[in-house]
Amino acid sequence: MPKRIPEQTFWNERFEKEGYLFGTEPNSFLKSQATLFSPGQKVLSVADGEGRNGTFLADLGTDVHAVDFSDVALAKAEKLAAERGVTIRTEQVDLLSHEFSPQTYHAVVAIFIQFATPEQRGRLFENLKNALKSGGLFVLQGYRPEQIEYGTGGPPERTNMYTEEFLRQTFADFDIKHLHSHDDSIDEGPGHSGMSALIDLIAKKPT
Repeated sequence: MPKRIPEQTFWNERFEKEGYLFGTEPNSFLKSQATLFSPGQKVLSVADGEGRNGTFLADLGTDVHAVDFSDVALAKAEKLAAERGVTIRTEQVDLLSHEFSPQTYHAVVAIFIQFATPEQRGRLFENLKNALKSGGLFVLQGYRPEQIEYGTGGPPERTNMYTEEFLRQTFADFDIKHLHSHDDSIDEGPGHSGMSALIDLIAKKPT
Protein backbone atom coordinates (compact mmCIF):
# COMPACT_ATOMS: atom_id res chain seq x y z
CA MET A 1 0.00 0.00 0.00
CA PRO A 2 1.27 3.54 -0.73
CA LYS A 3 2.13 5.46 2.40
CA ARG A 4 -0.44 7.94 3.62
CA ILE A 5 0.48 11.49 2.69
CA PRO A 6 -1.16 14.78 3.72
CA GLU A 7 -2.45 15.45 0.22
CA GLN A 8 -3.96 11.98 0.00
CA THR A 9 -5.71 12.43 3.35
CA PHE A 10 -7.12 15.82 2.33
CA TRP A 11 -8.48 14.57 -0.98
CA ASN A 12 -9.77 11.30 0.44
CA GLU A 13 -11.88 13.26 2.91
CA ARG A 14 -13.36 15.25 0.02
CA PHE A 15 -14.04 12.21 -2.16
CA GLU A 16 -15.44 9.93 0.58
CA LYS A 17 -18.83 11.65 0.35
CA GLU A 18 -21.69 10.12 -1.60
CA GLY A 19 -21.90 10.96 -5.27
CA TYR A 20 -19.26 12.56 -7.48
CA LEU A 21 -17.71 15.81 -6.29
CA PHE A 22 -17.06 17.06 -9.85
CA GLY A 23 -19.81 15.10 -11.58
CA THR A 24 -19.50 12.21 -14.03
CA GLU A 25 -19.43 14.13 -17.30
CA PRO A 26 -16.11 15.24 -18.82
CA ASN A 27 -14.80 18.77 -18.57
CA SER A 28 -16.43 20.83 -21.33
CA PHE A 29 -13.17 22.16 -22.76
CA LEU A 30 -11.67 18.67 -22.89
CA LYS A 31 -14.82 17.35 -24.56
CA SER A 32 -14.59 20.10 -27.19
CA GLN A 33 -11.09 18.90 -28.06
CA ALA A 34 -12.04 15.25 -28.64
CA THR A 35 -10.63 15.27 -32.19
CA LEU A 36 -7.12 15.73 -30.76
CA PHE A 37 -7.16 12.17 -29.46
CA SER A 38 -6.86 8.99 -31.52
CA PRO A 39 -7.47 5.33 -30.63
CA GLY A 40 -4.36 3.66 -29.22
CA GLN A 41 -2.70 6.85 -28.02
CA LYS A 42 -1.23 6.77 -24.53
CA VAL A 43 -2.77 9.56 -22.45
CA LEU A 44 -1.81 10.68 -18.94
CA SER A 45 -4.76 12.22 -17.09
CA VAL A 46 -3.34 14.17 -14.15
CA ALA A 47 -5.33 14.51 -10.93
CA ASP A 48 -8.08 12.52 -12.61
CA GLY A 49 -10.05 12.22 -9.38
CA GLU A 50 -13.24 10.22 -9.73
CA GLY A 51 -12.60 9.49 -13.39
CA ARG A 52 -14.91 11.76 -15.37
CA ASN A 53 -12.13 12.82 -17.76
CA GLY A 54 -10.20 9.58 -17.85
CA THR A 55 -13.37 7.64 -18.65
CA PHE A 56 -14.20 10.05 -21.46
CA LEU A 57 -10.72 9.67 -22.93
CA ALA A 58 -10.91 5.89 -22.70
CA ASP A 59 -14.23 5.98 -24.54
CA LEU A 60 -12.37 7.67 -27.41
CA GLY A 61 -10.19 4.57 -27.63
CA THR A 62 -7.09 5.94 -25.92
CA ASP A 63 -4.93 4.05 -23.43
CA VAL A 64 -5.53 6.07 -20.26
CA HIS A 65 -3.20 6.27 -17.27
CA ALA A 66 -5.20 8.11 -14.59
CA VAL A 67 -3.25 9.34 -11.57
CA ASP A 68 -4.37 11.09 -8.40
CA PHE A 69 -3.43 11.71 -4.78
CA SER A 70 -6.61 9.94 -3.61
CA ASP A 71 -7.05 6.18 -3.67
CA VAL A 72 -10.70 6.73 -2.70
CA ALA A 73 -11.28 8.83 -5.85
CA LEU A 74 -9.49 6.32 -8.05
CA ALA A 75 -11.67 3.49 -6.76
CA LYS A 76 -14.70 5.55 -7.82
CA ALA A 77 -13.01 6.19 -11.16
CA GLU A 78 -12.61 2.46 -11.78
CA LYS A 79 -16.29 1.97 -10.91
CA LEU A 80 -17.35 4.73 -13.29
CA ALA A 81 -15.21 3.30 -16.09
CA ALA A 82 -16.70 -0.16 -15.56
CA GLU A 83 -20.20 1.29 -15.71
CA ARG A 84 -19.31 3.01 -19.00
CA GLY A 85 -17.80 -0.19 -20.42
CA VAL A 86 -14.22 1.10 -20.69
CA THR A 87 -10.93 0.42 -18.94
CA ILE A 88 -8.53 2.91 -17.39
CA ARG A 89 -5.27 2.19 -15.58
CA THR A 90 -5.27 4.00 -12.24
CA GLU A 91 -2.35 4.78 -9.96
CA GLN A 92 -2.25 6.58 -6.63
CA VAL A 93 0.82 8.84 -6.59
CA ASP A 94 2.13 11.92 -4.86
CA LEU A 95 2.02 14.23 -7.84
CA LEU A 96 4.49 16.62 -6.24
CA SER A 97 7.26 14.03 -6.03
CA HIS A 98 6.44 11.21 -8.45
CA GLU A 99 8.72 10.93 -11.48
CA PHE A 100 6.90 10.02 -14.70
CA SER A 101 8.78 8.05 -17.31
CA PRO A 102 10.13 10.34 -20.03
CA GLN A 103 8.89 10.26 -23.62
CA THR A 104 5.94 8.01 -22.73
CA TYR A 105 2.63 9.72 -23.55
CA HIS A 106 1.07 11.10 -26.70
CA ALA A 107 -0.92 13.56 -24.58
CA VAL A 108 -1.02 14.92 -21.05
CA VAL A 109 -4.39 16.18 -19.83
CA ALA A 110 -4.34 18.55 -16.86
CA ILE A 111 -7.78 19.81 -15.88
CA PHE A 112 -7.87 22.07 -12.80
CA ILE A 113 -4.59 20.80 -11.31
CA GLN A 114 -4.21 23.84 -9.07
CA PHE A 115 -3.08 22.13 -5.90
CA ALA A 116 0.55 23.14 -6.52
CA THR A 117 2.00 26.32 -5.07
CA PRO A 118 4.18 28.59 -7.24
CA GLU A 119 7.21 26.97 -5.60
CA GLN A 120 6.00 23.46 -6.48
CA ARG A 121 4.50 23.86 -9.91
CA GLY A 122 7.71 24.56 -11.82
CA ARG A 123 8.99 21.08 -11.06
CA LEU A 124 5.52 19.56 -11.57
CA PHE A 125 5.11 21.04 -15.04
CA GLU A 126 8.64 20.11 -16.12
CA ASN A 127 8.00 16.53 -15.02
CA LEU A 128 4.75 16.38 -17.00
CA LYS A 129 6.29 18.00 -20.08
CA ASN A 130 9.16 15.52 -19.95
CA ALA A 131 6.65 12.65 -19.88
CA LEU A 132 5.35 13.64 -23.32
CA LYS A 133 6.64 12.06 -26.49
CA SER A 134 8.06 14.38 -29.14
CA GLY A 135 5.11 15.97 -30.92
CA GLY A 136 2.82 15.19 -27.97
CA LEU A 137 0.10 17.54 -26.75
CA PHE A 138 -0.40 19.20 -23.38
CA VAL A 139 -4.10 19.99 -22.84
CA LEU A 140 -4.96 22.17 -19.85
CA GLN A 141 -7.82 24.09 -18.37
CA GLY A 142 -7.46 25.99 -15.12
CA TYR A 143 -8.58 29.00 -13.15
CA ARG A 144 -7.25 32.54 -13.45
CA PRO A 145 -6.65 34.66 -10.31
CA GLU A 146 -10.03 36.37 -10.83
CA GLN A 147 -11.64 33.08 -9.78
CA ILE A 148 -11.18 34.11 -6.15
CA GLU A 149 -13.89 36.75 -6.61
CA TYR A 150 -16.29 34.22 -8.11
CA GLY A 151 -15.70 31.61 -5.38
CA THR A 152 -17.30 28.85 -7.47
CA GLY A 153 -14.49 26.31 -7.22
CA GLY A 154 -10.76 25.89 -6.89
CA PRO A 155 -8.36 26.62 -4.04
CA PRO A 156 -8.56 29.82 -1.99
CA GLU A 157 -5.01 30.82 -2.99
CA ARG A 158 -4.86 33.35 -5.82
CA THR A 159 -1.20 32.48 -6.40
CA ASN A 160 -2.15 28.92 -7.39
CA MET A 161 -4.12 30.21 -10.37
CA TYR A 162 -2.76 30.62 -13.91
CA THR A 163 -2.25 33.66 -16.08
CA GLU A 164 -1.46 33.82 -19.78
CA GLU A 165 1.98 35.18 -18.92
CA PHE A 166 2.70 32.23 -16.62
CA LEU A 167 1.62 29.66 -19.22
CA ARG A 168 3.57 31.39 -22.01
CA GLN A 169 6.69 31.26 -19.85
CA THR A 170 6.11 27.67 -18.71
CA PHE A 171 5.54 26.46 -22.28
CA ALA A 172 8.04 28.75 -23.99
CA ASP A 173 9.80 25.67 -25.34
CA PHE A 174 6.55 24.26 -26.80
CA ASP A 175 4.46 25.37 -29.76
CA ILE A 176 1.39 27.01 -28.18
CA LYS A 177 -1.54 26.16 -30.44
CA HIS A 178 -4.28 27.67 -28.29
CA LEU A 179 -4.27 29.98 -25.26
CA HIS A 180 -7.54 31.61 -24.26
CA SER A 181 -8.78 33.44 -21.15
CA HIS A 182 -12.53 33.63 -20.69
CA ASP A 183 -15.32 33.77 -18.13
CA ASP A 184 -18.00 31.09 -18.44
CA SER A 185 -20.54 29.33 -16.29
CA ILE A 186 -19.66 25.70 -15.62
CA ASP A 187 -21.61 22.87 -14.03
CA GLU A 188 -19.24 20.12 -12.88
CA GLY A 189 -20.89 18.76 -9.77
CA PRO A 190 -20.90 20.60 -6.43
CA GLY A 191 -17.12 21.10 -6.64
CA HIS A 192 -17.22 23.37 -9.71
CA SER A 193 -20.47 25.21 -10.29
CA GLY A 194 -21.25 28.72 -11.52
CA MET A 195 -19.55 31.58 -13.33
CA SER A 196 -15.80 30.96 -13.43
CA ALA A 197 -12.60 32.70 -14.56
CA LEU A 198 -11.01 30.14 -16.89
CA ILE A 199 -7.92 29.74 -19.03
CA ASP A 200 -7.35 27.08 -21.70
CA LEU A 201 -4.11 25.84 -23.22
CA ILE A 202 -3.08 23.43 -25.96
CA ALA A 203 0.65 23.18 -26.50
CA LYS A 204 2.67 20.81 -28.69
CA LYS A 205 6.07 19.42 -27.72
CA PRO A 206 8.67 20.00 -30.44
CA THR A 207 9.57 17.02 -32.63
